[in-house]
Amino acid sequence: MHEHQAHGHDRDTKYMVGLDVGSTTVKAVVINAATDEILWRDYQRHETKQPEKTLEFLKRMEADVGISRHNTRMFLAEQIGAKFVQEVTAVALAVEKLHPEVYSVVELGGQDAKIIVFKDDDESGRKKKIPSMNDKCAGGTGAVIDKINAKLKIPVEELAEQGYHGIKLHKVAGKCGVFAETDINSLQKVGTHPDELMASLFEAIILQNLSVLTRGHTLRPHVLLLGGPNTFIRGMREAWQANIPRMWQERKVEIPAGAKPEDLIKVPQNAQYFAALGSIEFGKAEDDCVGCYAGYEKLIHYIDYGRQEEKAKSGGKGLVAAPSELEEFREKYRRKKFTPATFQKNSTVAGFVGIDGGSTSTKAVLLNENGDILCKTYQLSNGNPIQDTIEMFENLRKQVEAQNARLEVLGVGTTGYAKDILKDVLKADVALVETVAHTESALKFYDDPHVIVDVGGQDIKLIVLHNGRVKDFKLNTQCSAGNGYFLQSTAEGFGLSVEQYADLAFSAQAMPVFGYGCAVFMQSDIVNFQRQGWRAEEILAGLAAVLPKNVFLYVASIPNLAALGSRFVLQGGTQNNLAVVKAEVDFINNSFRAAGKRPEVIVHEHCGESGAIGAAQESLRLWQNGLQTTFVGLDAVRKIEYRTTRNEQTRCNFCKNNCLRTFIDIRTEKPAEPQNFVPIAKVTKVPLMQGEQRLIIATCEKGTVEDVNEMKEIKKGLDQLKDKHPNFVDMASKEVFRPTSPKSVADPLPTRAWTRTAKDRIALMQNRKNVRVGIPRVLNIYTYAPLFNGYLESVGVQPENIVYSDYTSSELYRAGASRGAIDPCFPAKIGISHVYNLVQEKHRKKPLNVIFFPMYDVLHSPLVKLVGANACPTVTATPETVKAAFTKENDVFAEHNVKYLDPILNFAEK
Repeated sequence: MHEHQAHGHDRDTKYMVGLDVGSTTVKAVVINAATDEILWRDYQRHETKQPEKTLEFLKRMEADVGISRHNTRMFLAEQIGAKFVQEVTAVALAVEKLHPEVYSVVELGGQDAKIIVFKDDDESGRKKKIPSMNDKCAGGTGAVIDKINAKLKIPVEELAEQGYHGIKLHKVAGKCGVFAETDINSLQKVGTHPDELMASLFEAIILQNLSVLTRGHTLRPHVLLLGGPNTFIRGMREAWQANIPRMWQERKVEIPAGAKPEDLIKVPQNAQYFAALGSIEFGKAEDDCVGCYAGYEKLIHYIDYGRQEEKAKSGGKGLVAAPSELEEFREKYRRKKFTPATFQKNSTVAGFVGIDGGSTSTKAVLLNENGDILCKTYQLSNGNPIQDTIEMFENLRKQVEAQNARLEVLGVGTTGYAKDILKDVLKADVALVETVAHTESALKFYDDPHVIVDVGGQDIKLIVLHNGRVKDFKLNTQCSAGNGYFLQSTAEGFGLSVEQYADLAFSAQAMPVFGYGCAVFMQSDIVNFQRQGWRAEEILAGLAAVLPKNVFLYVASIPNLAALGSRFVLQGGTQNNLAVVKAEVDFINNSFRAAGKRPEVIVHEHCGESGAIGAAQESLRLWQNGLQTTFVGLDAVRKIEYRTTRNEQTRCNFCKNNCLRTFIDIRTEKPAEPQNFVPIAKVTKVPLMQGEQRLIIATCEKGTVEDVNEMKEIKKGLDQLKDKHPNFVDMASKEVFRPTSPKSVADPLPTRAWTRTAKDRIALMQNRKNVRVGIPRVLNIYTYAPLFNGYLESVGVQPENIVYSDYTSSELYRAGASRGAIDPCFPAKIGISHVYNLVQEKHRKKPLNVIFFPMYDVLHSPLVKLVGANACPTVTATPETVKAAFTKENDVFAEHNVKYLDPILNFAEK
């Protein structure tokens, strides 16, 4: 108990309260101020209602424990008289008190991730903390797990017991939560089991945090795992316990004798309450008048009135200024109602089917011989493209047969994410890339479109045309912000259907202003806006308004749209949402700067099915050119049965990559006898059943067969193709590193040596033929390797002693990525892994004397009259950054007796 009389304070502090209000949960503890005994604690999701959940906690604390403004000090926010404590400080204080043996902390929250490394400070005698947190992106946090599990629908109890050990792992992006979802989506479509998907996500999150968030520091034992995902999900703990010891082994970290590495990586008791407990520790050092509980009256006032004031300050006007503007917009962009064709009774309807197997939906259309749309169908994906497609054909067939007509398919085209697998299953005539499919569809309906804006479920395509030909295109590659699936999932999160989206968004008189960019951070903005009291319809309007910014500014990086053209065609399923169309039309008009011109914005009358129309149109074109369809037939589609196998039995061993393949065994006729496995003449580890045909999904052509002789035939064909169409870039990437055999410019050996200096020089000159130089195969080395080879060979270094790191691969990157101290562009970041490859692989096999990684300032250029020819600053500094990563905690180069040279070169000085 505190003695308040000395400070003129009239309260006795019986209780101290720590409140941790996070992005997804509220945690609170009440302790006895005299004994530190925990009297009350709770951990609950706030469902975006942080103030309300906090108020509920305070009322329960008063009722259950008896806290009051006369006996309690609290650490939360000004509305209740509390003291704010920065979360890293709070967590560090709790760790130092409760677990002094710990030197590393990993805390994963809902939308943030923290790593704290403790180091002994000899001067103060205390531990010095080195924290790091995620900044630009919420990839690698609990929000990503929540987002993926919303798709996989694993019950909470099963997710908590989801394992990691002994489960097959697949490559999943950890950098971006939306791209992780895309990877999961692709794996799910080939039949990957949910256990494997979730374990792969755990692995991706751990590797992302180890490679980026550690900032090059080593997580030394003991390691404490905090936060909800680490506390409640067994597989996350197992993934940390599997990956961190590998770092210890590589960096020669000593662990206590007799201890198992995995036992040094642990989740403590009350792991989810450490920030709350640490805030109390912070408060103990404060003056008695600081953080005294003032009741919750001000919090109630904030809930009722205060956040409305915040809304007024931060928000913007709605999507429409007046009902007349909305009426005019709806009239202009009123969608033509599609009426399916009518057929004569007992007639045969001949047509061409286009299938678009998208990331979140599947679409199909039927065209006649003139290219007219007879009927179409659209449904959200059920996660299996084969089953979705069977249902698509069934739907088209029913529309024809309902009029007592018979459907005859003359051609089939596929497009979208699942185009290749569907082509193989259906024996379709063409699998068309999406950009071409959408271009053909736009050209079919509209004269001379300049720009096609296709916003799909998880991708964005901007196709620029000139005279009906593709001139340029932009795709979202690093981030999937601004996609239709995000809008759909947000609406469903509010308990609303996507069909209600536009009307609700238009009803909002005001809306919050979102920052464009990372979709996971946009999710964080939603949480904050809900806390401020923004209603669902207002948030939906704000998300619609930010979508064109993500398309044109974030993905395409084009501020003046007049540079693209003046006729814009909006396509993709997302354009069915008129709120999104209104935002795009306004953005295009406001961002179009050309004297005397105004843009024309058209919404494709079949925007959701535009890709399928393009695929069907291409199959029609092929038929007109004389191609007879290879389609399996409608009856065969109806009878399709399939089973998917993806395990060690399907692994390809035709090259060192040993890729895992997916076998899809398809049967279009049910056997008369009971199912049984039948022997086949071909080599296989996965027996076929009677009447089945095998489709193999592999990462290259050689993996599409099982027999080595068949593989050799495929390789022979590939080699002939390469001979006919050589890859000059690939050839140059190998030729540039070959020895140059230059004329020797080395001084001749002195004939006599009278002094010690002269004798030492002779010894060094004689040793040149033994000097081994390692050079990272990265960045400008691809340009300047002949120069460095020529120089080193000309002074006496033997060509076989000039050693380059291996070519960049995902394995090379992962092996050395954990030393990353920064998160720049990939070409610069990969430099760390290349130096790691030289030290740990090349040097281990045959020792190197020097690693040569020069910095470039001014580059050589054949161009004239240049203002400058400087290298990118990030590229210039990469060798120095790499050196810091390997000397940050201990000098790895010195430990391996290798000298690291990174001189700065100016190629303007000849």
